[in-house]
Amino acid sequence: MTYNPNHKTLVVISGPTSSGKTSLAIQTALGLQTEIISADSRQFYQEMTIGTAKPSKEELASVPHHFINSLSIADSYSAGDFEREALEKIHALFAKQDYVVMVGGSGLYIKAVTTGFDQFPDIPIEVRENLKLRLENEGLEALVADLHKLDPTYATEVDVNNSQRVIRALEIINSTGESFSALRKKQEKPRNFQIKQFAIDWPRDVLYQRINERVEQMVAAGLEKEARGLYSQKHLNALQTVGYAELFDFFDGKIDRNEAIRLIKRNTRRYAKRQLTWFRNQEQLTWLQPGDPLPTFNT
Repeated sequence: MTYNPNHKTLVVISGPTSSGKTSLAIQTALGLQTEIISADSRQFYQEMTIGTAKPSKEELASVPHHFINSLSIADSYSAGDFEREALEKIHALFAKQDYVVMVGGSGLYIKAVTTGFDQFPDIPIEVRENLKLRLENEGLEALVADLHKLDPTYATEVDVNNSQRVIRALEIINSTGESFSALRKKQEKPRNFQIKQFAIDWPRDVLYQRINERVEQMVAAGLEKEARGLYSQKHLNALQTVGYAELFDFFDGKIDRNEAIRLIKRNTRRYAKRQLTWFRNQEQLTWLQPGDPLPTFNT
């Protein structure tokens, strides 16, 4: 079946964690009689469920979702991989319908689909190995401090608990002499479909309370048990993330359980703040108040 992609629209629903993106995306997809592309990089992994706040079984059954439980934590996957695979799926869906909904809080992955990235240069092996050695000897905090000095823009956007992303940015900086954020924005790839982007905006104190409550719900739902089941693989990049890293420290005896839960709440709030920084820098984005429906589309 052939179609004119210029008459198709990708509806993007974003915002910080705990803002209600999932329910709004499902409501929108049902109204448009379409399917959902997940752009939440943590929800790709089959083994991580409670700690990533995946949609419930009932929610997943209500609308077809793509890119949830699509990978194993041992798999290597990048924003570039997602750009290629998500665009392929989007165009396949556009062959059947006029709208596709994409939802998530991973700004880098949303940008990969909406504008794409330049091809970054190959990294000399000595640069990569040196950064890995520094991570092992000096810890992630030292590398994050370097990133703040060399590329403060990206340092406020990236998940600084994700060593893979921090190292990747420093690889680019050390290899090219240019900041990761500058290289990333040099050239956009125009898409041959319309893009309508929205984000949900809560008052900061209310959002933080929602985050705290969600963490409590995760703990009650068995987050500690899920993390214990993944403990032997804690070295994998996919697990270097909020909700798991703190519990691994508890299992290692570095902190007690109450402190681990406190840190999960704090670090999730900090992550939400970085997400908001990212989304507020996106020009083609309409902010919605909680409970607001999306504008009516012509179907």
